[in-house]
Amino acid sequence: MRGPATRRLISLDARGELTTGHVRLVASCLAASERTVWRWLARARADGHSERQPRKAFTLTDDLLAHLALLGGNCARLHRELVAQERAGGSAAPSRRTLYRAVNRALTPGEKAGIRKGERARRRFDVHLRRPTDGEGHHRNAIWEGDHVEMPVKVDVDGHLRKPWVTWFIDCATDAVCGLAITPTYPNRASVLAALRASIMRDDRYGPFGGVPAAVRIDRGRDFLSTTVGAALGRFAVLVGELPGYHPHLKGRVEALNGAVQTMHCKSLPHYTGQATELNGAPIDPDAPALLFEDFVELLLDWVREWNVDLPKPALAGRTPLQAWQDDAWPVDDIPAKDLRLFMLEDDGRVRTITGDGISWRSRMYVGPWMTGKGNAGRKVRLRYMPHHDHEIEVFDAVTGRHLGPADLSDQASKQQVAAVLASRRTASKRVKQILKAAAKKRRVRYAAVTQAEPPRVLGALTSEEASAELQQAEQGERPLPVNPDLIPLRPPAAGWVLPRPPQQTPAPEQDDQS
Repeated sequence: MRGPATRRLISLDARGELTTGHVRLVASCLAASERTVWRWLARARADGHSERQPRKAFTLTDDLLAHLALLGGNCARLHRELVAQERAGGSAAPSRRTLYRAVNRALTPGEKAGIRKGERARRRFDVHLRRPTDGEGHHRNAIWEGDHVEMPVKVDVDGHLRKPWVTWFIDCATDAVCGLAITPTYPNRASVLAALRASIMRDDRYGPFGGVPAAVRIDRGRDFLSTTVGAALGRFAVLVGELPGYHPHLKGRVEALNGAVQTMHCKSLPHYTGQATELNGAPIDPDAPALLFEDFVELLLDWVREWNVDLPKPALAGRTPLQAWQDDAWPVDDIPAKDLRLFMLEDDGRVRTITGDGISWRSRMYVGPWMTGKGNAGRKVRLRYMPHHDHEIEVFDAVTGRHLGPADLSDQASKQQVAAVLASRRTASKRVKQILKAAAKKRRVRYAAVTQAEPPRVLGALTSEEASAELQQAEQGERPLPVNPDLIPLRPPAAGWVLPRPPQQTPAPEQDDQS
């Protein structure tokens, strides 16, 4: 307030109305001495500046900022280099404190973090606005947010420890988890469709939440942006808001849910990946039995019920999602389960014919109980199916579009056969990895350590005999195999074959005796 106060006193002085009482009053209000205020007035009369003039200080140039970024934000090293330049006859170097003050004036905390560790570190200092509590997304089913999240827990999946993935949708107005789908490995578009179907259906698994949303917010994940998911949402006239990647604050509701399930639920489960460790980084109880996949799913569903029914949320004025949903009078659009299941399937796009063996799809035969006894052979049909669920398809009449029924894989292998095939594949993959590891070990080149600047020296001595043997073996591997037609004698030709005539031999010309 120095500037406005000084200008007011100058105007009083210009009219001859300035008194000591005015100066004393301004000094008491600005927490300054009366002598200081008189000094401000004297300086303003002398040079016309009523504001405080900044002191001449050392400032960072663009070149110094670029060099600081090159050094990874290391101000101490930058100061040492400036001192070295001064000793070599360059310009005077500032003190370390002066350099640090100049850096703090030129860069914000976020910019300094970005220079040290990159854009992800800089974004931690960003300020994000809260979404308004009224307007868009205020009522239930106005906007959903969907996401994939990897659970930080290793569970037993067919004898192997894997971290499952969860795909779920949350209602932004009530913070209710409308539905989810869990996969033992990385999810795909089928996981999104399963979670979407579970979210729209209203049953007792998650509470009364569900229905058709007006819009869905998702990031630019390839599974959410697939043609199948877009077509499934488009059939119900659901708007899809595609958010840019690596911007989690734009879908804060589901990101908060992702963090809550890790801190509130996963930390208490065995084989939690973020648990406390020993001094060497080893887990405290590495032999603890892991949860079976089905047990993990059951515990997660229980936590979702607790989240929806029992946990009050500060954003909901202390209400639970269930109470917020019941207090909302906005109408809910429901879809019959049969229609919803069919709308979530992919269209094959081809017309096929039912034969005596069933329906051929992807070089496999599918049959259904509705095909037998009704003369369906020769009927033209079209197929719909869930992505990656090739054990079952849905069959529709190609002319009327009427749903005829499901068809299952006719010669589906048993669980024991599938397990044996997977074990055989793992054994073959393990053998290939061992061969590649041995080849990489032979290909590895080791160099001697040096204590001074000199060319690198290769380690690993070979005798001349070993080198010759290895080169000869490599040459034999590149040489084509010899052809030996006499190894297996040919059979005589059949009686009806026409054999080629032998070439006629022309007599050699007589040589001249004089030649």
